[in-house]
Amino acid sequence: MNKIVVGLVAGVVLGALDGATAWFYPETRPLIGGIVAGSTFKGMLVGLASGWFARKVDSIKWGVVAGAALGLLLAFGVAVMDAASGQQHYLEIMLPGFVTGAIIGFSTQRMGTRKAA
Repeated sequence: MNKIVVGLVAGVVLGALDGATAWFYPETRPLIGGIVAGSTFKGMLVGLASGWFARKVDSIKWGVVAGAALGLLLAFGVAVMDAASGQQHYLEIMLPGFVTGAIIGFSTQRMGTRKAA
C-alpha cells in the first residue's frame, strides 16, 4: 500500500474511534451518528494530507508534527462550530483530534511504500 492509502485507512479507523468516544458524554448520545460520521470524515482528510506529506518528507518527527497540527486545526474548526451553538467543549474536541492526527502522521511515515521514482 502506498502512503496515501495508509493515511486514508488509518484516518477512517481512528476518526471513527474518535467520534465513538462521544458516547461517554450523555448529552451527545442523540447525535452520535453525525459525530461519528464527521469525525470519520475529519480523520480521512487528515489521513489524505498526512499521506501526501509522507510522500514528500521522509521524517517521522515532521510527519507527527504535520498530522497533529492538521488534526488540531480541523478539531478547532469543529469546536468553534460547537461553541456557536452555545456549548464550550474545546478540550473534549481538540485533544482527541490532536492525538488522532499525531497517530495518523506517525503511521503514514512508518508504513506504506514510497512513490516509485
